[in-house]
Parts: sequence; structure tokens; C-alpha cells
Amino acid sequence: MNARVRRIITTRRGGASSGKYDSFNLGEHVGDEPAAVRANRRRLAEKLGLDEGDFVWMDQVHGTRVVRVKSAPGGAIPGTDAVVTDQPNLALSVLTADCVPVLAADETAGVIGAAHAGRKGSSDGIVPALIAAMESLGAQPERITVLLGPAASGDFYELPEQMVADTESVLPGSRSTTTGGTPSVDLRKGLTRQLASLGVTDVDTDPRCTIADPELYSYRREGTTGRLASVIVRQG
Repeated sequence: MNARVRRIITTRRGGASSGKYDSFNLGEHVGDEPAAVRANRRRLAEKLGLDEGDFVWMDQVHGTRVVRVKSAPGGAIPGTDAVVTDQPNLALSVLTADCVPVLAADETAGVIGAAHAGRKGSSDGIVPALIAAMESLGAQPERITVLLGPAASGDFYELPEQMVADTESVLPGSRSTTTGGTPSVDLRKGLTRQLASLGVTDVDTDPRCTIADPELYSYRREGTTGRLASVIVRQG
């Protein structure tokens, strides 16, 4: 089986939200008007040529729970930070505003996965859990391709030195330094190294930094703000 896989990442432009959520906020949990979020999700589905019911959303909690989905559940999956499937036409979706969206696929096996990898989830092992769940469906690490989407970069993701050291100890390669010379973390660099240790070497990184790029939502920069969506779908 060689499947066509699409990976899509939204920006904050082109939607119905206003104020601090201007304008293409896709998160239901951030205080935006529910009608605006519904309109934005409907617009996203239309742009991708999908039905709203094809999307799989998660109630993300910075944990390591991975759920296999065989059909869209009709609501956010509770307490989950990664989903995998071997079914076509399911749009696995990750919401972020600084954390790393991880979109993975083994096109030969027809298996895709998506994970929300913040500092805590990355440190606790959400990405190895994602890869293991994909392998349980027949994926092979050497065939898996991964896109790490826009996220807080080491140039701007400043943290206390002890927190940086703690993260580096469990996610080697993540230690960084901001443009101002202070300790920071670059999760995408750490995750790329971790994926390589798992046998996944075909990894692309979207270079955009959510903190630095005004076209993207950033909790660090703005506090109250919307959420981007990173979506992966295998078309049958």
C-alpha cells in the first residue's frame, strides 16, 4: 500500500475570530466565541475538501497517552496527546501555540500519527509512545517520515537554567541559548535526536518560531490567544 498523505499547518489569518483570537483560531478551550471556532473549523474542512466529521481532535493535557482511532469520535478525545490510525480520510489534528506538533506517516503501511509535544510531554516520552503505537499498526521506523511544525525556538524559548538542565537530561540535544544569551530549550532539536535514536531519520522541521512570527499564535508572546492546527490525513 502506498498512500497519499497530506500535512497541513494553519496560520492565524483568514478566519472568523476577533480580538485576541484574530482570526483563524481553531481551539475551543481558549475563551473564544464558540460560534467563531465552529465557523473556523468548518472553513478548514472546506479548504481541505473534507467533512467536519472527518476531523479527530484531542483534549490535550501535556501527557503521554496515545489513542488508536478507527473513526472520528464526534468530539475531542479526553486526556490525550497523540492519535494514530490505519484508516483513510481521518484528519488527525493537533492544536498548538508554542508546543511542537508532530505529524508522522508510514505511507507504505498506510499508518499515520499526530502528537502534541510540549516540554512536559516531550520530556515524559510522548514521541516514543507515538512511534511505538504506529509500529503496533505495522509501521516501520525506517519508513516513517515526520514533520515537526512551527513551535517555540531555542532563540526565544527562555527558561530557568535548572529547567533547561532537567529537560536536557531526558531529551538530549534540546539545550539552547536565546538571542539574548540566556538559557533556553529547543524541543524540535531534541525531538529530532530522539527520533533518530528510534530509527526515524526522515524528519523535516518547519523553521518558523511561534514566539517570533506574528502570523502564528503564541501563548508565550500573547498569553490569551488562539491555537493553530496541524493536520495529517491519509487519503483513500
